[in-house]
Amino acid sequence: MLTAEFDYELPESAIAQVPAEPRDGSRLLRTEDRSDHRFRDLPNLLMPGDLLVLNDTKVRAARLVGRKAGSGGTVELLLLKRLTEDRWEAMVRPARRLGPGVEIECDDLQAVIEDRPVDGIATVLLKSAGDPEEAIARTGTVPLPPYINVPLSEPERYQTVFASRVGSAAAPTAGLHFTAALFDDLRVRGIETATVDLEVGLDTFRPIATHSVEEHRIHTERFRVSEATAQSINAAKADGRRVVAVGTTAVRVLETTGAGGRVDPREGASDLFIVPGHHFAIVDVLITNFHAPRSSLLCLVAAMLGPSWRKIYETALERGYRFLSFGDAMLIES
Repeated sequence: MLTAEFDYELPESAIAQVPAEPRDGSRLLRTEDRSDHRFRDLPNLLMPGDLLVLNDTKVRAARLVGRKAGSGGTVELLLLKRLTEDRWEAMVRPARRLGPGVEIECDDLQAVIEDRPVDGIATVLLKSAGDPEEAIARTGTVPLPPYINVPLSEPERYQTVFASRVGSAAAPTAGLHFTAALFDDLRVRGIETATVDLEVGLDTFRPIATHSVEEHRIHTERFRVSEATAQSINAAKADGRRVVAVGTTAVRVLETTGAGGRVDPREGASDLFIVPGHHFAIVDVLITNFHAPRSSLLCLVAAMLGPSWRKIYETALERGYRFLSFGDAMLIES
């Protein structure tokens, strides 16, 4: 498949810069009949017995700003992935002025660049007096996607209300629409919930740069599926009830661990690249935001929608839906 098949024109005016207020006040497009709703209508759009699976990862305060030892120049580090207890893969700026052995002071943390940056990414050793995660939380700030130009008045709006385990460099954005009241309404409707954990990386935002989709190298992300979640999903499948994935990250976990039709409880790393032609073994329904052109996330959506994805996106743009992380959502029922 040519990458150009997953391209479309996304005007800057369609990219949401601030989140909807309240969270469940965002818009929701039901793709089956192209009907317009609010996200708070979700309980009435789903079926009693449906199982919602959400990614409960929490975004790490991964953006660190410090001073270069000696010169005092400003350095920015964006922690992408934990490699060992104290070593991280990080995006560093200005990369051209940073090399092996450079030390950076970041309040409660000291960072040492261990290798020469490649494409702006280097291995960084972090030193702290106490728990490194606590030091990162005190020192850093939560990074926003590169296309968000407006600062958040409330940083917690880039966290889901059910976020639990710190580990991601970006939010599982389909989950940002949920509220505690909405979960109450879902329970009353007889809709169950379960959680998985996938550590979202910044590669999520990188477009496919290769000529063909098959040449693209998908990013690897750590995930965890508990015994309780696996039991809930397998029971739903055995009963003929629908599994509703909240976001593309939940899809990747479920399809990685459930290729045989049953989900295995385990931890691991997924490099699953879902493109049209993929057989969905676990996921029956997807709730997701509208994704960027030429992205791996758009390929996944096209795998669920088929060729109609383009018409759905055209409809959303014509009706003024907001796109990307702080944008509106759609409900895809396969």
